[in-house]
Amino acid sequence: MKLERLSTGAKLYLRPIGLGSGLPLAGGRARFAAVELSVRQVDVVEIVGTFAVEDAANVVARLPAVLAARFDTLWTRLTTPRAALALPTGALDLATPQVMGILNVTPDSFSDGGRHDDPAKAVAAAQAMVAAGAALVDIGGESTRPRAPHVPLDVELARVGPVLDGLQGQGMPLSIDTRQSAVMARALAAGAGLVNDVSALAHDPQTLPLVAAAGCPVVLMHAQGTPQHMQDAPQYDNCLRDVFDWLEARIDAVAAGGVARDRIIVDPGIGFGKTIAHNLELIAGIGMLHGLGCPILLGVSRKKLIGVIDGDVEAHDRLGGSLTLALAGLDQGVQLLRVHDVPATMQAVRVWQALRASGGQA
Repeated sequence: MKLERLSTGAKLYLRPIGLGSGLPLAGGRARFAAVELSVRQVDVVEIVGTFAVEDAANVVARLPAVLAARFDTLWTRLTTPRAALALPTGALDLATPQVMGILNVTPDSFSDGGRHDDPAKAVAAAQAMVAAGAALVDIGGESTRPRAPHVPLDVELARVGPVLDGLQGQGMPLSIDTRQSAVMARALAAGAGLVNDVSALAHDPQTLPLVAAAGCPVVLMHAQGTPQHMQDAPQYDNCLRDVFDWLEARIDAVAAGGVARDRIIVDPGIGFGKTIAHNLELIAGIGMLHGLGCPILLGVSRKKLIGVIDGDVEAHDRLGGSLTLALAGLDQGVQLLRVHDVPATMQAVRVWQALRASGGQA
């Protein structure tokens, strides 16, 4: 690697590879034995080379000072355990993969729209998810599938309010999936402990100060465009690094707004303004996002890319593909899986953990 010749104006990236052995990745069960080093100048990405983890000190010593400082920051983030998430129901340990169950109380979500329109059914579904092992139940009253129409605030509140009321006082670990500050406030008051915003707190200007004041964890998701138009020919110069850069800038902005960095979770936004090729690139390289220093949430459950790959199968027939993609994420150290099928995913996670333990990697 010609490290000494790299331009100080380039941006440096580290992607953990050699998965399965070596150092714990972000303090979790996944491990990495090597790293791919790449740089980007303007829109040109160059894969400089790969090195074993034990050679990290030698590599950084050969870099120009500016790039060496960037290397040290990314290396620290790759190798430092993530702090547990503080929730009203207790601390959520991120050294072990956790599952977030999806509870859409909408008539038009792509997979389960209309299934939980009765609040009693929604409450029962949430209880079943927690009983099956879900660490969080993510309640949403607005579909953000491609081409989804805008949902008025009063309608969204009317959908989620009765469900929140039905679950209040049960000690349920709840999160709220919304872009609206009024919905966030309603959910937090009812006991929800985490905000999951597909707009990364950019849709409603009141969301950032609200989350900062609440002190709750928040998921910042990448999306190119709005739900109505995000699949209109999405384009990237380099999807994996474009998403990395966007999330890095958004983390800085949200932290500057008063949200502690150890309360920020990132989501690459699979299916949100991405082609099938973009989605696969992100999933295959998602380990690079550990360089952001935040826990990673992966939402691939029943997504369209599975149906396209497998001959246009319907959403309810995509469990096998959902589990395959989830396990690919676990191999790269993803801490949170957002899923429709909690029991099957929990089984897959437990088997994955047992395999790691049998190899002396627990």
